[in-house]
Amino acid sequence: MLTEGEQTSPLAEDLADKRGRSTMRSRRSMLLTSGAATTLAMVGDLRALAAPRRAGPIAMFDTDKDGTLDLDEVKKAASALFAKLDRDHDETLEQGELKGRLNAKQLSAADPDHDGKLTLDEYLAVVEQRFHAADQDNDGTLDAKELSSRAGQALLHLLR
Repeated sequence: MLTEGEQTSPLAEDLADKRGRSTMRSRRSMLLTSGAATTLAMVGDLRALAAPRRAGPIAMFDTDKDGTLDLDEVKKAASALFAKLDRDHDETLEQGELKGRLNAKQLSAADPDHDGKLTLDEYLAVVEQRFHAADQDNDGTLDAKELSSRAGQALLHLLR
């Protein structure tokens, strides 16, 4: 039954039992369930807004925080990736370890001794070539615009 001063609402009317009495427990349960669902939906929306976005390449590799990437920063990132990719720890990367970063033709061109593997120095030489190709204004640094170019994307393919 309704307590004194409590008004009936459409929800309360919907929850009235066969004898016309409001079932307060059912009504409270329905309100709590409905409120909890709304709260969970809101929390989900807030989480989506607060979810960290994938850091851009400059933020990921810009160790001196100047808003650009210089060759040293790029080589440092490439060296760290090389170590991570070198699963067999033989200090070389074979085609399989490169995971599609270079195709067979690119690997062959980057492999001066033609042993089918890249040493760190050989890998860094490719990185340096791609860095210079992306550095359109020849200032020794890459900004977001240069990294979004085709040459910049080819370089980033070697760093991620």
